[in-house]
Amino acid sequence: MADTVREIERKYEAASATGDIRLPDLTRVDRVAAVAERGAEDLDALYYDTADQRLVADGITLRRRTGGPDAGWHLKLPVALAGAAGFVRDEIRAPLSGAPPAELTALVRSRVRGAELVPVLRLRTRRTVRVLQDASGAPLAEVAVDEVRARRLHPEGLGRAGKARWREVEVELASADGDAALLDGVGRLLTAAGLRPAPARSKPARALAQTAPEGAAAGEEQPRPAGKGRRTAGDVVLDYVREQVRAIVELDPAVRRDLPDAVHQMRVATRRLRSAFRSYSKVLDRAATDPIGAELRWLAAELGVGRDQEVLAERLTDALAEVPRALRLGPVTARLRTWSARRRTGARGRLLAVLDGPRYLALLETLHALLADPPLCGPASRPAPEVVAGAVLKDYRRLAGRVETALGTPAGPARDEALHSARKAAKRTRYAAEAAQPALGRPARKFTGRAKQVQQLLGDHQDSVVARAALRELATQARRAGESGFTFGLLYGREEARAADRERELPVLWAKVSRRKYRDALRR
Repeated sequence: MADTVREIERKYEAASATGDIRLPDLTRVDRVAAVAERGAEDLDALYYDTADQRLVADGITLRRRTGGPDAGWHLKLPVALAGAAGFVRDEIRAPLSGAPPAELTALVRSRVRGAELVPVLRLRTRRTVRVLQDASGAPLAEVAVDEVRARRLHPEGLGRAGKARWREVEVELASADGDAALLDGVGRLLTAAGLRPAPARSKPARALAQTAPEGAAAGEEQPRPAGKGRRTAGDVVLDYVREQVRAIVELDPAVRRDLPDAVHQMRVATRRLRSAFRSYSKVLDRAATDPIGAELRWLAAELGVGRDQEVLAERLTDALAEVPRALRLGPVTARLRTWSARRRTGARGRLLAVLDGPRYLALLETLHALLADPPLCGPASRPAPEVVAGAVLKDYRRLAGRVETALGTPAGPARDEALHSARKAAKRTRYAAEAAQPALGRPARKFTGRAKQVQQLLGDHQDSVVARAALRELATQARRAGESGFTFGLLYGREEARAADRERELPVLWAKVSRRKYRDALRR
């Protein structure tokens, strides 16, 4: 069974690979009362990756390590953490075995896809560890001086390959909620002692870069240089598409680990991508993107199986909590909990099966192939502002038509359906404007915000429609069990009133959103 440790660290190196490293007096760092010597450790690690190094390009490492207190398989995944004290990674550990454990390889499947994981690098490290302690003896951080010997491996095995040696210092907080000021203090002492921050974030990235054959790319992915001159519509749209594909790939392991909001964010990325294909059909050939859009729609639906039920359960639970106890007749809380649990049963297992299935992996391959050889149409080579503004305005006109239709439809199921259709159009307009922001700047940002307001209002209305259907079901179950359905009827009435409020608010909001000045700003 794998367990997870969050590590926050910084790396430093000597001015030369063979330079001596002498640590300063680390008790000069604020809060450090003592430095305990843990002694030396000999570590031997075999790193796995695809032959074209897809993992290290994304800052990921997968290794089998012996020696030290944490011998075993380690998968390190970068974590984007706002305001983090240093480079943050989640290290997921599994016991030693002969081959990479399935529970770890599943977490890199979105990067590896159909490629084979092979040993690409062997690192032997002589590590000397010092533990920084506070006045009570509790550990604050570890400072490790590493003497590293790296050998690059041929994909087919342990043949002769490039070698590298260097020394470095790792400073790692003892806990994920450690003090950033501590790392700052240690860093100032180390740089004053002649060390410098290491450019490579991981040992494998450095080793592969130093041992790469002449002219070969290696190491972590470098940012793409910004193009000179005016950007084309193809540049802008492909950047947005690339961003959404990257989000799907990076969120895959978070979904598998059941991290908070991961399913929702991955679903949003699939929707943004599908929306971009439809909105910018003059830039990307629909003959190529329509089949991909259909697969993205399938994936979004699979991601929504459990997510929609979770959101609905939260809405009903919150609404029930607002009902006075005197009006909660019968076992309404227990019935709601049982109903929700029954509807969620099997959702997670089904989603994991989808992520491990051939259809999903084929979709990832298709997306990468599209980015490698994009099916650009003629307008893709034109200046971005004129093309993307036209696409946004086209989606806006579609939204305007649906809102007007909904406002003119009598109250009832037909209006509910019309408002739901307008909500989907608002979402598409929002995403189109979002993609256009690099080309259009502030007008597109404002347009995005306006479309989002409409989407959220209509989204709350649609959530009320779904909630009322669920409350009818719950009331029927309660009646059949001989229980009172009063409380569920009360909640139904409140949801009905909430939906009516949204319907009254829509014309007021739409009058603001549909002002001509916003459209004129996009045209300019």
